[in-house]
This record gives sequence, structure tokens and C-alpha cells, in this order.
Amino acid sequence: MNRVIVHSDINHCYAQLEEMRHPALRRVPMAVGGSAEKRHGIILAKNDLAKAAGVVTGESLNEARRKCPDLLIVRPDYEVYMDCTEQIKAVYRRYTDRVESFGLDEAWFDLTGTRRLNGDPVALANRIQKEVYQRFGIRVSMGISWNKVFAKLGSDLDKNMGFTVITPENYRRLVWPLPLEKLIMIGRHTQIKLNAMGLFTIGDLALTDGVAVARRLGKNGTMLWRCARGFDASPVLRSGYEEMPKSVGNSKTLVHDVTTLEQLHQVCRILCESTAARLRAGRLRGRVVSLALRGTDLRWKGSRQLRLPQPTDLAADLYSAVQALIARQQLQHISLRSVGVQVTDLVADCGFDQPGLFSDPDSRQRQRSLEKAVSEIRSRYGSDKCRMASLETDPELTDFDPLGRLHQVHPVGFLRGPSRG
Repeated sequence: MNRVIVHSDINHCYAQLEEMRHPALRRVPMAVGGSAEKRHGIILAKNDLAKAAGVVTGESLNEARRKCPDLLIVRPDYEVYMDCTEQIKAVYRRYTDRVESFGLDEAWFDLTGTRRLNGDPVALANRIQKEVYQRFGIRVSMGISWNKVFAKLGSDLDKNMGFTVITPENYRRLVWPLPLEKLIMIGRHTQIKLNAMGLFTIGDLALTDGVAVARRLGKNGTMLWRCARGFDASPVLRSGYEEMPKSVGNSKTLVHDVTTLEQLHQVCRILCESTAARLRAGRLRGRVVSLALRGTDLRWKGSRQLRLPQPTDLAADLYSAVQALIARQQLQHISLRSVGVQVTDLVADCGFDQPGLFSDPDSRQRQRSLEKAVSEIRSRYGSDKCRMASLETDPELTDFDPLGRLHQVHPVGFLRGPSRG
């Protein structure tokens, strides 16, 4: 192979890390899950005993307990998980400077240029896998190939500390018989479109007419067709490399349903403040504000967006836009389970505001100073130490801090930069 790309995947990541911290958990069926009381009650990861009992990632805690009455649920500790997975990735960085994270539990690393120092790169990958297990007691599956797509696919083929090498000589035998959804960029809707063309395996896609796929799926179709044939030349990014995100935002599944406009405005105020704080932390500003509402039937009520006259990182601007979006929807009867605020069309913070014809630059600067001071107080003493008085009318609903804990870690997009939110 002209390139040797490795994809590593920590098997049942959260559950394994909890077993590493508390070895007694290996002897009981255990799963890491959210809070049923706060309506985040799903299985995030499970150990082998829970898996043997039929527990499935993504199902509700109640469903899991019906299958396994003795199931022990452990609350997630994301700060610990981030620290542990970074220590594992530090092992990879000892051998190459090209280590690209894909969420907490996955990473690509490029061993192409290590042959003179460490010998055969495939054998080196196997040694790294064993080193991680010996140092941390963590089982990591690895896929090795000449491209990132097949390396990722290889790590998925054997989840029990597997080690799969996909080469130009064997990929037709190993890859092409697999169903389409095994390819990293094929989701449910794309799969349906390809199935309608009579394509059900990766080999079907690879052997069909690429022009027909492009006609059906556009540029994305051409890319998928090339990847199915092994024509992926995307590089493994250097450690620490980060593209500008495409969006910054926050969403929240609420402790109880939002049934009034007043409650909706209170939740949106908190989300706007946290989104603005994220923008300032990333030295970014955004021009397009979006509001997403999901009902108690778990269906999204549509996403509305508003374009601002100039990019901003001020919560006051975001909240004004969200108020306009709420008014535009003309909501009559509200029954909402979750609310999300997102900012797109991002630019780097230029350090000043472009004044409009009727704007007051001094007023905006005072607002920015105020918001930065509030953020610093909350960062130092906690979010509950500086709150709007109006939020105290329903403290149960508004007693959350979107910045206080990383509720979910989303993988970096395969072809795009990370999204912070």
C-alpha cells in the first residue's frame, strides 16, 4: 500500500472507561445512560454482559431494564471520558503527528512515513493496539487501509479488539459484499435513494455507472461512487488542526414540557446567552440565527432562520432575532419537549462592529462589555450566580447550564470542520 491509514475505535467506549475506573463493574451487567428524570434516559454504551442480555445502545432505560432487570445504570462523566481518550490518542501521537479525532472514541492516524523508524507500519499498528490494552486495559478495534473510508470500515468489521487490514488486493472480497450503510457517508435517506436504483451493496455501487449515481445524487453521488471503488485521497489532518466550524449553537431537552410563550422565551434567553458565549470563546461572529422546536410527539416543528444586518456575538442580538422568529411562527398551542438555537454564516471576530447608519456603536460596546463580564462571573462562580430575574418564575425549567457540561460529543464531519454545539 502506498499509504497506511489506521482507524481506531474504542469498543463500547463509555462502558469500558467506567470498567477501567471501577473494575467491579466488569462482573455485572452495566450500561452508561442518561437521566430518566431529566428525560435524557437512553443507553449510551453497555458492557459485554449487558449486551448479552439484549441491551442495545440508543434504547430507553425502561426498555433496557425490561430486558435486563439487574442492569446497573451509571451516569456519564464526560470530563473523565475526554481526559482518558486524550491519553489514548497521546499514544498514537508518539508515532505520528497526523492524528485526526473523530469524536471521543475514534481517530485516524497516518503511519505512512514511519517505516524507517519503526519498521512495517501494519505491524506497528498492531503493537500500538496492544500497548493501549496493556497501559489502560482498553480494547481498541483497528482498521488499516490505504484510505480513510476503508480504514474506518475495517475497524467496524470486528468490534472485539479486531484488527482488519484492507488492501488493494483484498478490498473487493472484504468490502464489496457489505451493505451500503457500512460506508461512512451513507445515511438512511441516501440508502433509500440508492436502493431505488437497485443498489444494495458497496459492490453494487462501485460497479454501477458513476454518471447515473451523480445524476441521482449530484456531487455527493460521485464522491460515494469513488469511495466505494477506493478512490479516497483525503489526508489525515495534523494533530491540533481545526477548521472554522460551520455552526455554533445549543439545544436542550427540557425537564418538563414548555406550554406557554413565556416559558419558551425563558429557555431561549438561556440558549442565546450560552451560544453567544461559545461564539466569543471561539472568536467568531455569526449572521444567521435559527430556531428549532421539537414537540412532545418528538417531531420537529420546523426550523426557522433570520439573517441579521451584521455578524454578531451578542446574546442581545441573538435573543432579539429569536423573539422575531417565535412571533413569525404564530404559535397558538405550545407543547414542546426541546428547543434549539443555532448561529451559522460564521466569520472570524474582527475586533470591532461595523456601524450602521442609525446604530449606536457606544451602546453595542457597552452591551459587549456587560455580556463578557457576566460570562466571566459565571465561568468563575457558576451559572446560578448571575441570572436574569425573569428566569426565577419557573426555576425548575430554567435551572440548567448549557456550558456547564458537554452533554453530547458529536464526531467531526468527515468532509467538513467540526460543529460546536
